[in-house]
Amino acid sequence: MKISDQVALAAKNLSRRKGRTALTVIGVVVGTCAVIVMISLGIAQNKAYDEMLQSWGDLTQIQVYGGNMGMAVSIGGVTTSSSSSEQPAKLDDALIKVFRSMDHVVAATPYYEGYNLQGRVSAGMNERYQTSGLYNLYGIDPAAMEPMGFTLTDGTWLSDSATYPKDTLPVLVGPYTGYNFEDTRRSPSSSKRYRFQGMTDANGNELPPFVDVNKDDMTLTLSNGDADNPKEMTWKLQVVGTMAMDEKNYWTQGGIVLRLKDMKMLMKESADLLNTKYDDNAEYQNVYVKVDEIENVDAVNEAIKEYGLSTYSMSDTRKEMQKQVARNQMMLGGLAAISLFVAALNIANTMTMAIYERTREIGVMKVLGCELKNIRQMFLIESGFIGFIGGVAGALLSWLVSLVLNNLMLLAGLLMGLLQSLGIQANLDLSFLMNGGMTSSGTMSEIPPWLILAALAFATGIGILSGIAPANRAVKISALEAIRHE
Repeated sequence: MKISDQVALAAKNLSRRKGRTALTVIGVVVGTCAVIVMISLGIAQNKAYDEMLQSWGDLTQIQVYGGNMGMAVSIGGVTTSSSSSEQPAKLDDALIKVFRSMDHVVAATPYYEGYNLQGRVSAGMNERYQTSGLYNLYGIDPAAMEPMGFTLTDGTWLSDSATYPKDTLPVLVGPYTGYNFEDTRRSPSSSKRYRFQGMTDANGNELPPFVDVNKDDMTLTLSNGDADNPKEMTWKLQVVGTMAMDEKNYWTQGGIVLRLKDMKMLMKESADLLNTKYDDNAEYQNVYVKVDEIENVDAVNEAIKEYGLSTYSMSDTRKEMQKQVARNQMMLGGLAAISLFVAALNIANTMTMAIYERTREIGVMKVLGCELKNIRQMFLIESGFIGFIGGVAGALLSWLVSLVLNNLMLLAGLLMGLLQSLGIQANLDLSFLMNGGMTSSGTMSEIPPWLILAALAFATGIGILSGIAPANRAVKISALEAIRHE
């Protein structure tokens, strides 16, 4: 018997008992729909978490901290450490070079901030406009900035190979760096002393910053902070480029970025002004490592931890969120699995009843020489048909459920409008959905094509497995007894 004949016969047999077949299919529909919807909610929630984390920081960036305890080991001539030791790992230039040579690492750079430097950046006649400190000063390896994903709106990147006059420091600025300056001729209590981004005049026109960092001359001054015996050193700042604002890195908005070697020089000069010791070989306290893909962050993270160093990345938070989503999916998926198990029992029961009703038919087929495998295949195809039809209907139903969920805000708005038109005051607050797993595109449920195909294959497989026992029972029936069966 050809497969096409068996398929046609299976369809005909199922159509004989439309009511019973429909009730059996409904069980598969409910189970399949529940499974697809539960997984689709998890997919959308993971995507929403990724979008949220990406707005907080770079998911492919690892922050490495120095000064941890670890066992000293030698790798490529570089002394590193393991977490089981009593010797701290030294996060220095040699170790950073090792990080850069790791697989999937595209960049690694120390990161300095100017909080410990005393001084100011000034502009205007007689230094009228000044910053209240050097907190917005940052030192980074210039070769790492572009690979780490930063961009420029104009100008060029900093370069260690470029040469400048001894009293000049090349810098990158942010689009709002000019708003860091204050008008020192105004009283500290005067609102006119400060300019902030977005501040407007009486006519609603946005006020520009006091200093145009791309045109006005700026001077960086280091001081010892001693009013009785003041000492200062100054450098001219030469802006070579403007950074594009990156919401994940606040310092790109109003920071002043120097080359790492220039920042080290300022730290050394500041130490001399303060009569303190500066160690050129001191380890870095903060290093950023950029990985090529999210999928490789964990491997690189573990490789760095082998040196006994503490690390942090947004990927760690991402994994915890994914675990929470997985736990929720397991709980809800368990309920869906129960419905599928009940559907499997219904399929088995339906096929068993079909065998009892068609015992005489089975006997006739055996007497006419029909092979046992064909009889078995006939019942397996019927049970698989039930699973497949239920899977298709369940997939369609899940698509409708997903459509409703993704347009819940719109439907709620229409409902409130309808109720208000009838004179009924209603306020449906669905803002919690925005915090509960809705993506930036406004979706709560995402059903990718692979999920539909997997659900159809699973539902069909459930049907076939449920029909194995009844099919085996059918081939064991005696032909003579089956013929005499009424």
